[in-house]
Amino acid sequence: MGLRRLGRSDLEIAPLVFGANVFGWTVDQAAAFRLLDRFIDSGLNAIDTADVYSRWAPGNKGGESETMIGSWLKGSPSRRAQVVLITKVGAAPGEDGKGLSRKSIAAGVEASLRRLQTDRIDLYLSHKPDTGTPIEETLSAYEALIRAGKVRAIGASNSTVEGLRQALGTAAAKTLPRYEVEQPEYNLVERKRFESGLRDLCLQAGMGVIVYYSLASGFLSGKYRSKADLGKSARGAAVEKYLNPRGMRILSALDQVAAARGATPAEAALAWLIAREGVTAPIASATTLEQVDSLARAARLRLSEDELRVLTEASEGF
Repeated sequence: MGLRRLGRSDLEIAPLVFGANVFGWTVDQAAAFRLLDRFIDSGLNAIDTADVYSRWAPGNKGGESETMIGSWLKGSPSRRAQVVLITKVGAAPGEDGKGLSRKSIAAGVEASLRRLQTDRIDLYLSHKPDTGTPIEETLSAYEALIRAGKVRAIGASNSTVEGLRQALGTAAAKTLPRYEVEQPEYNLVERKRFESGLRDLCLQAGMGVIVYYSLASGFLSGKYRSKADLGKSARGAAVEKYLNPRGMRILSALDQVAAARGATPAEAALAWLIAREGVTAPIASATTLEQVDSLARAARLRLSEDELRVLTEASEGF
């Protein structure tokens, strides 16, 4: 499968990213090793995590996902050159009470590097906007990390159109590193936020876009079709809002396209994202080897224009 460049950086990724938010939550260390090996051996190369993953799981404090990935890299040193490693900072306030201050970023990167057992982060993302810190301070902090060789490229997640425009403008005006990647929520049922200006800005700026919640917390896999299905997983409660006529219309279209291609609804949903203008790659998680194999098939699935139109039209009205 072909690689796709991330913005103006020198990073290239396969068109599907492994979401490691499940590590330390629904995936233990031994399983994480097997999943990552299978993922890389299938020809995919990008892993997405964050310093706060997976602090929501009982008994966790954050950093569990990075720690598991670091143990995997230490056990297989040759893997580091094969992987584009993505992590994030700034979702939680640092010692100074700010998420993206110079102090928070400087401390955050050292902690992440230590857990990941590596000397560099390929793509370092601002996890969420920090309106309490001037963007110039944030970008200056990243500049120091890039010059030190600790970070190769930077990006943002959950940006507003205005916030991202300001960040890009400040980078240009002050000759600072710019965000090369945006990471928004985007999928067949959640289209409005990305398509309401953010996509156009990313295209105009030549940015890479890696989207999360690509399967809408599992809804687009087709396993949730009634309220009786919500107990099937820990994420079931998050998909109840999609159990409406539009959601059922989307699932029906996915069933139709998937059946015609001998694929699963999840594979068809990911293939739609991979084909969308402005999208570099979707993120998707896996907890079993069979799911990793499915991700690899999705990354290679090329839907026809007619199939793409069926899915796009079914998901209109957002």
